Amino acid sequence: MSSVPSAPDTRFVVPALGAVYLIWGSTYLAMRVAVEVLPPFMMASARFLLVGTVLLLFLRRRGAAWPTPKEWVLSLPVGVLMFVLGNGTVAFAEKHLSSGIAAVVCGTMPLCAAAMGPLFGERTTAREWVGLTLGFGGVAVLGFGKELRAEPFAAAILLLAPIAWAAGSLLARRLALPRGLMSAATQMITGGVATGLVSVGLREQVPAKIPLEVALAWGYLCVFGSLVAYSAYTYLLRATRPAVATSYSYVNPAIAVVIGALLGHEAVGPEVVVSVLLIVGATAMVVAGRTPTPASAPVPVSRG
Repeated sequence: MSSVPSAPDTRFVVPALGAVYLIWGSTYLAMRVAVEVLPPFMMASARFLLVGTVLLLFLRRRGAAWPTPKEWVLSLPVGVLMFVLGNGTVAFAEKHLSSGIAAVVCGTMPLCAAAMGPLFGERTTAREWVGLTLGFGGVAVLGFGKELRAEPFAAAILLLAPIAWAAGSLLARRLALPRGLMSAATQMITGGVATGLVSVGLREQVPAKIPLEVALAWGYLCVFGSLVAYSAYTYLLRATRPAVATSYSYVNPAIAVVIGALLGHEAVGPEVVVSVLLIVGATAMVVAGRTPTPASAPVPVSRG
């Protein structure tokens, strides 16, 4: 008698969505607090090496296979794209730009993925092209604000982040990486090592004193941003449609702007509001119009 696969438990969908929305929406402000004292690439490297190692050991204890040398090598370019260029650049930019601005720009990641899809053998639909036009129009509106114009170098570095993260997500789907969460562990570890090398190259120094709020912000990024929220996200991929699981991508920017204004006392100009509306609407159009398999959904591991 053949067994019928049990349906996924959906009792925790609402709290899982709340965790992904609120935690990943708040990590941008936590990162801004952390980099007030901690060097950005050193902070990011330590975070992902720690979380990646903990995840690797946890999975090994549960019986997961050790990644092969080939899988480690293939994880490196994805780790560099996601964690050096996709996350380390955000940390660097947030030394000069508000967390809300960073979140809005990073919110264009699904749009960048759709735009680069043809380079990876994926067709971009007419609906997605409309969404791309609206979303990148939102970035253009944001560019008229004083903050980006006052920090052109940081703005240019920040614009690199969603492009690199999208490229890493698309590349990860075409490489023979470890299965399941082990893929995230190898990407974080290889990316963490690469980010550490960038930190050494830039001669970043360990600060003589780390204030309590900075240490708490870094700990929050590790525990909640990477472990708790990512666990909730992987549960959502199993228990809901991919469009629901990936809805964080157009909810987080708005939440990050609100949290940055309320808790970080960041100014929110009219260009930010217009940009959020355009990017959120465009991303919803692109994400809701796709029907990817759970395995093809982007592996965020918290961009903030």
